[in-house]
Amino acid sequence: MRILVTNDDGISAQGLRAAEDIATDLAGPDGEVWTIAPAFEQSGVSHCISYVRPMRIEQLGPRRFAVEGSPADCVLAGLFDILENTPPDLILSGVNRGYNVAEDTVYSGTIGAAMEGALHKVRSIAMSQYFTPENAAFDDPFSPARAKGAEVIRALLDKAQWHDAPYETFYNINFPPFEPDLIKGVKATVQGHRPHATFSAVPQVAPNSRRYLWLGHGPGNAQAPAGSDAYEAMNGWVTVTPLKGDLTARDALVALKGAIDEL
Repeated sequence: MRILVTNDDGISAQGLRAAEDIATDLAGPDGEVWTIAPAFEQSGVSHCISYVRPMRIEQLGPRRFAVEGSPADCVLAGLFDILENTPPDLILSGVNRGYNVAEDTVYSGTIGAAMEGALHKVRSIAMSQYFTPENAAFDDPFSPARAKGAEVIRALLDKAQWHDAPYETFYNINFPPFEPDLIKGVKATVQGHRPHATFSAVPQVAPNSRRYLWLGHGPGNAQAPAGSDAYEAMNGWVTVTPLKGDLTARDALVALKGAIDEL
């Protein structure tokens, strides 16, 4: 199996090493793991692409490249340049430092890379590791992802729905912040919703009297509904959520037709 690994935390991120270890396990001794990741951190860029400027690419080692661009750019670099004649069988994006659940899914560059892969008909999976003060103090904060990642992905490759529609399914995995032997299991979940807006802008005056805005992230996973990624991963489950690039609100189509019939 040939696997392309990327992320949004950057080429030097600790979680990228975890993803490479998972990919090496999945690829086996006869497989290939190619890492194509952003040269610098790209958290929060969602599905952004470098549409109006070129992106520099540099080879750092065997099958290892840094791209001055977004996570989705990295996937495009892999599919149309580095691996143009030998396309990957699987794209793994992550392992992100911090969860990508509920509304965070919309902002996530980790998710954006997996979505880009799915748009090109390549099986794609995003992986994120919850971070709390407890697991941040582990010898390896990504040990839950390392322990469960390959097992969960094998199950998805063997039995999950993939090439099913024009907008193909891709998967979002979140690992809980628990020691591996305390993880409760794996759950299929929906994308959660937290009752308050996730992000806010926090003003601050610098010592030179200039005003700046920092983005703040609110709490709320405990208020997400049971069965959602935000709630279940917080409570010790590995969550797997199927996603698509199709943003159509199909449940609103009937009302929309009624609203515009007389126009």
